[in-house]
Amino acid sequence: MPYEGFEDHFTKKVIISVATTGGLHGKEANQNLPTQPQEVAADVAACESAGASIVHLHARDEADRDTKSVRRFQMLRDAIEEKCDNIIINFTTGGAYPREERLRPVLEVEPRPEVATIDIGPVNFGQDTVREYCRAQNEEFAEKMAEVGVKPELEVFSPGHLTEFNHLVEHDYVEEPYWASLIFGMQTGTLPRPRNLINLVDNLPDGTEWQCVAVGKYQLPLTTIAMTLGGHIRVGLEDNVYFRQGELAESNAQLVRRSATIAEELGRPIASPADAREILGL
Repeated sequence: MPYEGFEDHFTKKVIISVATTGGLHGKEANQNLPTQPQEVAADVAACESAGASIVHLHARDEADRDTKSVRRFQMLRDAIEEKCDNIIINFTTGGAYPREERLRPVLEVEPRPEVATIDIGPVNFGQDTVREYCRAQNEEFAEKMAEVGVKPELEVFSPGHLTEFNHLVEHDYVEEPYWASLIFGMQTGTLPRPRNLINLVDNLPDGTEWQCVAVGKYQLPLTTIAMTLGGHIRVGLEDNVYFRQGELAESNAQLVRRSATIAEELGRPIASPADAREILGL
C-alpha cells in the first residue's frame, strides 16, 4: 500500500510542488499572481530557493488569458531555465480546449517538460460546464508522453477516478513509480475531509507516490496532514490566493516557505530537485 505507517517518516523526503498561476483566476483575485513569463520565472526561482522541487505551469497570453499556445509555453520554459537552477518542469494538459491542443506544448516545447498532468476523469465547472476527460484521452496522453520520455502526473479529482488510474496501471500505460495528485475542495473534487484523504491513499495501487492538492482554506490543513502520512504536497496561488484568513498571500514563495517550515518541524526532510527525480524515477 502507498501508506505503510510511520516507520520511514523521518527519512522519507517530501516533495513540495508549487502551482504558480493556474488557468482560471487572474490578478483580480490576488495582484501577486504571476502571469507573464519573466514574472513567473522570478517567482519560480524564489520558490526553488524556498524548497520547491517541482513547478506546475499554466501559460497566459499577453493579456493574461489562459492559453495553450506552444510559443507561450516555450517562453515560460526558456525564462525559467534562465533564472532557476534545477527545478522540475511540469506542464498542465487540462483546460477547456480540444484534446490535441492541450497536449501540443508537452510534445513540442524544447526541452520537453519532465512531467505533465493527465486529468483522468470528468470535472464540473460552474453551472453548466463539464470538462469531459475520458479513458481514450488518458490512454492517448499516456502513450504519447511515454514516447517522448515525459512522466504522467495522474490527477485524481474524486474517488471514482481511481478506476481510471487502475486501468492505466493494469494495461501498462504508466510505469512505476506512478505519480498521483489527490485533489480536494474543487467543485467535483473529493470532499476536503481527513478521512477522505486517508481513504484515497489506501486505495492507490502499490508503487504509487502521491501528493495532496487542496483548494482555498483547505490547502494548509490537508497538506499538513498529507506530510504526516508520508505523502508529498502541492501549494501555490493556482489553488489558494490567501496566506491566512483575510490576508492575501504575498507570493508563491511565501506559501512554499511555510510548508517547508512545517515539514522541518514534522521531521520530514525536504526533497531537492535531484531527490525528487530519484523518488519519481525521472
